[in-house]
Amino acid sequence: MSGIIVIGSQWGDEGKGKAVDVFSAEADYVIRYQGGANAGHTLNIGNQKKILHLIPSGIFHSNTTCIISAGVVLDIETLVSEIQAIKQSGDYLNKPSKLLISDSATVLLSYHRVLDQAREKAVNGVKIGTTGKGIGPAYEDRASRKALLFGDLFTDKETLKNKLEKSLSEKNFLIEKFYKQTPVSLENILNKVLSLREELKFYRCHDTSSVIYKALKENKKVLFEGAQGSLLDLLHGTYPYVTSSSTLSGSALVGSGIGPGFIKKVIAITKAYTTRVGGGPFLTECTGEEGELLQKTGEEWGATTGRMRRCGWLDLPALKYSARINGITHLALMKLDVLSYLKEIPVCVAYTLKGKTIYDYPVYSSELSEFKPVYTVLPGWQEEISSMKKFEELPKKAQDYIRLIQKELDIPVEVVSVGPTREATIWRRNLF
Repeated sequence: MSGIIVIGSQWGDEGKGKAVDVFSAEADYVIRYQGGANAGHTLNIGNQKKILHLIPSGIFHSNTTCIISAGVVLDIETLVSEIQAIKQSGDYLNKPSKLLISDSATVLLSYHRVLDQAREKAVNGVKIGTTGKGIGPAYEDRASRKALLFGDLFTDKETLKNKLEKSLSEKNFLIEKFYKQTPVSLENILNKVLSLREELKFYRCHDTSSVIYKALKENKKVLFEGAQGSLLDLLHGTYPYVTSSSTLSGSALVGSGIGPGFIKKVIAITKAYTTRVGGGPFLTECTGEEGELLQKTGEEWGATTGRMRRCGWLDLPALKYSARINGITHLALMKLDVLSYLKEIPVCVAYTLKGKTIYDYPVYSSELSEFKPVYTVLPGWQEEISSMKKFEELPKKAQDYIRLIQKELDIPVEVVSVGPTREATIWRRNLF
């Protein structure tokens, strides 16, 4: 079997876009299986920067079929904009069969975004830091059996209007009566949907689970692309500062509709340091000049929100926790080049709590504020590495940094990214 799951091992923004783009050169299929347009995957292809929110990062490879499966919440306005931008930038979507969208995917509309943003504004005290993209309200609709599915978009106008009205009536009551915002017009929504579906009808697939299953049975190379990061998982992340879906490797199976026997590897995309967007605990966060320098050197601002990312040092207990709950088999270490300017690089190896050393990441995240990081400080290499093609070419101190991560996690680092472009990637083993 040849299924590989790619997940983010931290709080998102680990570099999954570049990793999946690079991996897709060897893949027959790339599957996006959860989340929505709150993801922002940045790819540097030649001298062009491409940002994707919904379409899998394999779309820029001619050999790859991309699938958006049932586990995704689908902002159809964003999706159409992405499709149009891809068409304008080259011959990447030269045939509709290159992008397949599940009829069972949940549709996200403007009223989900309005409700999401109204809630965040109404919160007293510390905000969650939601992207305001409507992801939570859309997943709520799915859980309460009120969601509009992608296949519903293509019913007759009257049936579609009735479905929209049922979903919108409750939202408008909350928007207008509770949040004191302007209600959303049913007619405007209906007209927008009728217009957008004309662009989307070419990519409709009744059962993407069946397509994926057949590909795996035929021993095709199938890559499952996750969004966000493991520590943002709805059940196992730093709740309540989490996203609205499961971001773990197991979600690839549920969201895509396949069984675990098809999976060969779980590759964790891991940034060589740590970042976080929005609120929530962050034990190794750097403040002041140190943090600002990491932000600037790593160009750490969100592709989705434009917000500056909080930056800090690598947290090994958090990565060990991520490895355990995902069943990680291999690591891809991203943005190693960003650390090249440093004389010394601290790495968190444990925590202290009331004088006691703790090696495990606390499951109950509200406890984290009482923990203090314990650092091992490694010497920096202070050498440009972005042109290096082999692990052995890296400075010894950079190799030592990687070896420390491998030793502490007992997981091999299979890929090392030493720059933003496709070419700035060191392969230690074949992907499939």
